[in-house]
Amino acid sequence: MRARRGPRAPRDEAAEQAKIEARETEQWIDEGSVRDEAEAATRRASGGRRNDRPAPEVDPAVAAEIHAALAPERAKRLTERLASASAALDRERFEEARRMVTPLVKELPHVAAVHEVAGLASYRLGRWRQAAQSLELARQLHPDPAMLPVLADCYRALRRWSDVDAVWDDLKRASPSHDIMAEGRIVVASSLAERGDLRDAISLMQSVSQQPKRVREHHLRQWYVLADLYDRAGDTITARNWFGEVARHEPDFADVRERLRSLGR
Repeated sequence: MRARRGPRAPRDEAAEQAKIEARETEQWIDEGSVRDEAEAATRRASGGRRNDRPAPEVDPAVAAEIHAALAPERAKRLTERLASASAALDRERFEEARRMVTPLVKELPHVAAVHEVAGLASYRLGRWRQAAQSLELARQLHPDPAMLPVLADCYRALRRWSDVDAVWDDLKRASPSHDIMAEGRIVVASSLAERGDLRDAISLMQSVSQQPKRVREHHLRQWYVLADLYDRAGDTITARNWFGEVARHEPDFADVRERLRSLGR
């Protein structure tokens, strides 16, 4: 068969990789505002801070880990490169961050922070499979509950539902801060909705339906998602009430004004 076909054209590995990444990016079908809120919920962990804040610096423990593995001059150079990649990620220059950190992955495979930056940059670029692989490596080297919602969101994008549920179990056992739990809860509820299980998705989000003493952003995100789920389930009255609660505390939150208008309020 090979003789009849003739010799194959040389493989363009870069082009093939681009095609693969394009397919991966398209795998996550837009499920509406629930999807948007799930992605927004992970931005705290993925460097989505305001550009007028100080750029991130390499943690001293991470710098010490790098210096313990390399000669002083090389360690200094790679530490600075990791800091620059983190700064690019923080400024939402995701492709630049990915390019800068890629060589570090090969030279510093034992440093969890390197894999975290690589994973977060890939995540923000929609390269779910690459992001998951990097974050899995980071997790093996140094577990960090703040990364779990991002990892779960990657699995959600790839429709690896059992892995989403497993990460959620790990997150609950870790008992992290309320905002990290909120991020995970939004991702899992959104994945349940995408599986067609709106009842369980709503049940999961109803655990945050009580009014806190002080309303914070993660409360608003969760209420918004709960309202969206009710809307998708056909309960427009409850959906309108929850969108209204979000608007009462933050009138400009996401597209809450439009959502209320669409529900006749």
